[in-house]
Amino acid sequence: MHAERQEPETIPEDPVEAALAWHQGDPRATIATLIEDCRHLRQQLALTEGAMSRGMTRGWTPSFDRGE
Repeated sequence: MHAERQEPETIPEDPVEAALAWHQGDPRATIATLIEDCRHLRQQLALTEGAMSRGMTRGWTPSFDRGE
């Protein structure tokens, strides 16, 4: 079986401008999408946390909040 070659995802120079452009410059729609993306990723993290064992990650556990 032959796997298709995928081009690496390019990171835009200014991700804020790229996000705004995706929503035709509408900042409210951009923020709403980013909030929904965060909600979805937190849900995925919660599911992953429940499904994986501590041995699989050598004691590491995921965190829902960024450490700053």
